[in-house]
Amino acid sequence: MLDSRPVLLEGHGLRLEPLGFEHAEGLGAAAGDGALFELGFTTVPAPGEERVYIEEALRGLESGHMLPWAVREVASGQIVGTTRYHDIVPNLDRVEIGYTWYAKRVQRTYVNTSCKLLLLAHAFDVLECEVVGLRTDILNTASQRAIEALGANKDGVIRHYGLRRDGSARDTVMYSILRAEWPDMRKRLEDRRQANGYSLPGRLALARTGQFRRV
Repeated sequence: MLDSRPVLLEGHGLRLEPLGFEHAEGLGAAAGDGALFELGFTTVPAPGEERVYIEEALRGLESGHMLPWAVREVASGQIVGTTRYHDIVPNLDRVEIGYTWYAKRVQRTYVNTSCKLLLLAHAFDVLECEVVGLRTDILNTASQRAIEALGANKDGVIRHYGLRRDGSARDTVMYSILRAEWPDMRKRLEDRRQANGYSLPGRLALARTGQFRRV
């Protein structure tokens, strides 16, 4: 059975902290870097809506279908975004990774690769998931490129599936990663980090052994 209790994940230059109201100010600053809240196909909170955003995530945690984190950059100490597991299905050993966004200054850097390494390692190595899903709006081509760069399988497009912030219906692109695919994917992601000069051996050992702290 999946254990969806809050847990601190740390490694690869990042600390994923269980999301709480203490992160509201940091999330606001991150969302303001690039005015991410103006993108209609994202769930980024607008200025002043950070607490409402966190409340919604915590309701999902309480109901057992979400596990949200704030993403902190260890070097700067700053909150640079957020991510979560969602649509958790314990009897299928399945989670999805989503609600992910980062401050503009860390987009297209090591941050997304590092974050996904932590989340996927926890899902497959600790929670023993059989599959991890990802999804994105068909209009969010940057997110599609990032997911495909991970090596996730594109399962297809579900049309008229979900609402955008403006109330329009969206088509959703679905991806998945199976447990059997994880070892090769992890090696590719770690090789990518090293090729880009982001190798952090000590932190990598922590993530690989699954020594995560519960909170």
